[in-house]
Amino acid sequence: MTPRIRGNDYTVLQPPALGSPWTPRLRASVVVPAYANQAKLDLTLAGLARQTYPADLLEVIVVDNGSEPRLRLPEIRPRHTRLLVCETPGRARARNTGLAAATGDVIHWMDSDVVPEPEEVEAHMRWHHLAPYLSVTSYLRFTTAPLPDPADVAGADDLAKLFEPAEPHAWIEDLVERSQGLTRSPRPFSIHIGGASSVSARLFERAGPMDPEMILGQDTEMGYRLAQAGAVFIPDPQARAYHLGPSMRMRDSTPVNRVSHALVTDRVPGYRWLRTHPARQWKVPQVEVLVDATAASYDEVRATVDGALAGTVTDLAVVLTGPWDELVPEQRAPLKDPCLDLALLRAHYTHEGRVRLATAASDTLSPYRLRLPPGWVPGEDSIGGLLAMARERELGLVSVLLAEGAEGVTAARLERTEAFSRAALVTAEGEDADDAVDEMFGTYWADGETHGFRAAAEAPAYMNPRTAYRKRVEAQAEVERLTKEVERLRGQVTKWRDEAGKWRKSAVEFRREIGTLRRQVSTLRGQVSALRHAQGLRGIARGLTRPFTFKKS
Repeated sequence: MTPRIRGNDYTVLQPPALGSPWTPRLRASVVVPAYANQAKLDLTLAGLARQTYPADLLEVIVVDNGSEPRLRLPEIRPRHTRLLVCETPGRARARNTGLAAATGDVIHWMDSDVVPEPEEVEAHMRWHHLAPYLSVTSYLRFTTAPLPDPADVAGADDLAKLFEPAEPHAWIEDLVERSQGLTRSPRPFSIHIGGASSVSARLFERAGPMDPEMILGQDTEMGYRLAQAGAVFIPDPQARAYHLGPSMRMRDSTPVNRVSHALVTDRVPGYRWLRTHPARQWKVPQVEVLVDATAASYDEVRATVDGALAGTVTDLAVVLTGPWDELVPEQRAPLKDPCLDLALLRAHYTHEGRVRLATAASDTLSPYRLRLPPGWVPGEDSIGGLLAMARERELGLVSVLLAEGAEGVTAARLERTEAFSRAALVTAEGEDADDAVDEMFGTYWADGETHGFRAAAEAPAYMNPRTAYRKRVEAQAEVERLTKEVERLRGQVTKWRDEAGKWRKSAVEFRREIGTLRRQVSTLRGQVSALRHAQGLRGIARGLTRPFTFKKS
């Protein structure tokens, strides 16, 4: 039975220790895109030639990405090594050339300036024997040591003697440490790097090849698509390799980020902080709303779609499913056309950029899909609230109870794409995918009325003309006004503090003056008392000096 990993907690898997007895059975295809620099390629192949993984289960495909002069295969190389030439140069195209030619159960990307330790491939493959939906990444160390001879690499008992001192792949190790080994990361796909990562070939069948339009950031975009296909990402510190020289990002981090962010933002909704515009559309939206246009009237479907489009979540797209290819362009009696409602919907939404007409639902790259029954209208923040709940609780499914009666339950469903993709990889025939999703991600039932959903008859036929965008503009203006008011009050408080300081200073000086006056009064009182005492003594003295007379009786 295929293991069911909850979230990205791969710690439930117990791979065999390196060097311990175990029986490999899966074939590994190491794809090495290369451009120029024959000397570094020779070292990469020398490192692959001494792998502990069985040679009969290992093939290496080197893809020359337009080198002049052409690259060649050196004498020291794995037994099953091929050299291909990419007819249309480009990093993604070179990898796709190797991917198309690979025959292995696992595809192991490796750059032509990476020298693996002898156990590197074995470290990867021991994981892939445990589950068919894993992506494993090596720990790289970046060395600036002089390049040794390929024979020295092939015969070395310890590569550290040839390549140390070296620097670690700092951002990966920091990410792994902060996320408890990547088990608690909201974006574990970020660790997918082309330098030394391996992926089940079955996942590539679901996710598709590299995107040739990505001139930079290909690895991140590929990692995101692998995540939507159900991948679990594993950083293995025992899978080690040396990178010959610094990476491109180490050399030119600012220009590399500028280019990669411009491309990744459109394709990877997981990096939400890069999507700073409040209302624009992206190639891959955050959520796809799926509405069956054949299951209700034009008015009901329109109320549902307009409600979704008018909400606070603008990073979304609506897919209307129906037999659009069966509609006849013109009718002699259009009001009697049995497909009139479908025709009206097509006419109404043909030029709406966020609405797409499809004959059936297909796989989506959006991280979430909301299946919304026609005739039910989400409130202004209904979709946003469901998304927040799913993210915070890391749920694979949020079901929303809309109505319950004799005919059964009517519900909306917010589905996490990677959860249902993984469920498709592990469920047995006849098993309910929802049960597998609940086991690996968790599910939750929510009340529709509480979350703002209303039947079309109870909601405005068409949303209030004061759209969500206008409300956001007003809210932003209010935020700016309040921010200015806070700044004004802070200035006032500062002014009051200055005034209070002045008053405190004046009070201190006043108290000092009072103290001086009190001392002066006390001195004067002493002087007055002394004067009075002196005057009393003088009176006594005068009395003593008068002649004393006796009166006769």
